[in-house]
Amino acid sequence: MDVNHVLQTFAIYALPVLFAITLHEAAHGYVARHFGDMTAHAQGRISLNPLRHIDLVGTIFVPIIILTATIAAGTGGFLFGWAKPVPVNYSALKKPRQHMAWVAAAGPGANLVMALAWALLLKVAVLLPASQLAEFLALMSQAGILVNLIFMFLNLLPIPPLDGGRILTSLLPSRAAWRFAKIEPWGLPILLVLLFTNVLNGVLGPLIDVSGALIRAIVL
Repeated sequence: MDVNHVLQTFAIYALPVLFAITLHEAAHGYVARHFGDMTAHAQGRISLNPLRHIDLVGTIFVPIIILTATIAAGTGGFLFGWAKPVPVNYSALKKPRQHMAWVAAAGPGANLVMALAWALLLKVAVLLPASQLAEFLALMSQAGILVNLIFMFLNLLPIPPLDGGRILTSLLPSRAAWRFAKIEPWGLPILLVLLFTNVLNGVLGPLIDVSGALIRAIVL
């Protein structure tokens, strides 16, 4: 393994991964506060400071291990990680079932906004005179677009406890929602099986490719 290549890849992906995970969580807390739940606000979790959201294992170690493995294997794949979950007391929301969907959707929505922001930075990098800095900014911006699209579509999968599962639970009739929510303890094992059998790549890959191309076409 080329150590310089590994270090360069880490440098390019570090900020995009960090902000994609942590600001995703902050968005949940912000929207929960908007709809009446002050839990995250009281615990200081509605913050743009990534240090308030970092989980040592999920935000740092797991993405590094996966990224290192994909570099060593010479393959692409889905980065996977998590931050400290923002506490949400759904019973404190003004309209718990309806507002739960908005709280859940806030995370993927934040990732979409960040993907667009990285695309704008890519535009700036392209316009800069050719230099190592411009090249680095371009590579980091492309990584930012990719990482945020991955986290957006991954979290929109209708598997609890992912955001897509929360959204679907809020939309189902009460009895069906209760039954569907019972699979939540199996959500992470299901996701890991899909991840390591490369099913996620087959399902989400085309969505990410098309969305990334569309964003670049709009901005560039």
